[in-house]
Amino acid sequence: MTSSPGSPGSPDTVPGPPRPRALTFHGPLGEGRAAELTARLAAHRPATVLDIGCGWGELMLRVLAAVPGATGTGLDVDEEDLARGRALAAERGLAGRVEFLAESATGTRRGPADLVLCLGASQALTGAAPPRLVPEALGELRRLVRSGGRVLLGEGFWERPPAPGELAGMWPDAAASDHPSLAELVDEAVAAGFRPARIETASPAEWEEFESGYREDVEVWLAAHPGHPEAVAVRERTDRQRAAWLSGYRNVLGIAYLTLVPQE
Repeated sequence: MTSSPGSPGSPDTVPGPPRPRALTFHGPLGEGRAAELTARLAAHRPATVLDIGCGWGELMLRVLAAVPGATGTGLDVDEEDLARGRALAAERGLAGRVEFLAESATGTRRGPADLVLCLGASQALTGAAPPRLVPEALGELRRLVRSGGRVLLGEGFWERPPAPGELAGMWPDAAASDHPSLAELVDEAVAAGFRPARIETASPAEWEEFESGYREDVEVWLAAHPGHPEAVAVRERTDRQRAAWLSGYRNVLGIAYLTLVPQE
């Protein structure tokens, strides 16, 4: 017996694909590194934390939990991620010390702050295209951090120059100019008025955890609901994302975590 259209359990009444709830962080950041970053950043006792392109603000919330009395502001334009952040803050007793605001970070006047987090969100600070995107974002971060404070920048870099075939397998119109090398990235941070106190890069295991976690909930949903009205489009998008990683930027694109100190 099959379900008629619109009846309970029929494909068109089953909820659509879920958000990627398997992820703790929206990027290749493992628990071990997150704990170390939190401890180091909290050791400077920041009174104010500004999270650019915060998503649900997991790292910001951990820093606030480690620094009694500190307050935080997260900026993003994704309402669902912001709602998740507010719920996490309430669960952890932090709701009175953090705001999740649905607004652009471009030209923001929310700073300066003692600690500025920008994890994979440089594009939120400027409308510039590569290769000017990162230098202009670094200039904005320098404006937004207080003297004696810290910036934690999570930014992409090429592990090695990508081959033409690898670029073709990545995102639309991918180009070698989309990212600097690690050395170039650090030089750009110095040119923007920072000293790089720590230079770290995501490990292959962190990348695999992120890439698998990003698609896990959707893959499980697709396996259970192949006839759903949204399944074809979701399957095509998910397959395209997975192929871009496996055939394009895997072991080519890196993520650097730079702890930056503003020069006086």
